[in-house]
Amino acid sequence: MRARPGDHIVLAGEQVDQPVRAGIVVSAATEDGPPYTVRWDDGRTSSIYPGPGSVLRVDEGNPSEHEAVVARPELGTMRQWTVRVTLFEQGDDTTATVALLADAPEALTARGTSHRSAADVASPHIGDEVAVARALRRLADRLVASAESDIEGTTGEHDVHVRTR
Repeated sequence: MRARPGDHIVLAGEQVDQPVRAGIVVSAATEDGPPYTVRWDDGRTSSIYPGPGSVLRVDEGNPSEHEAVVARPELGTMRQWTVRVTLFEQGDDTTATVALLADAPEALTARGTSHRSAADVASPHIGDEVAVARALRRLADRLVASAESDIEGTTGEHDVHVRTR
């Protein structure tokens, strides 16, 4: 992975509950890469070595082209949200933890589990699918609840219900 000065960088924590950090690359130690000096959105500056388990996104390209797109409301606004899925298996039990990495809402996470009974065929990917599906369903429910709360706070309405169709 190569980042250059001026690139926008988003770095997710190595654990599910750690916050997402965003900033701009100020400098790179070498042309081939890290460490990168990053000025974070909170005003701090630090050096980073992106490590294994980190989610790192570098928005490359000419900043003037990016600004031209952002400056034209008729083109719309693009944001990217990422869902990180972590699986843990122990014996016949699988736990999936999912985290929504986004600018808003903040730090939404959920867990799902599955248990293989003695009569079930030993197929770990089925347990993964069930645990992840349950975690994603809970995450979706939390996201809808967050939207309902935001609507209530914005409009002053009570008992808002968002249909999930």
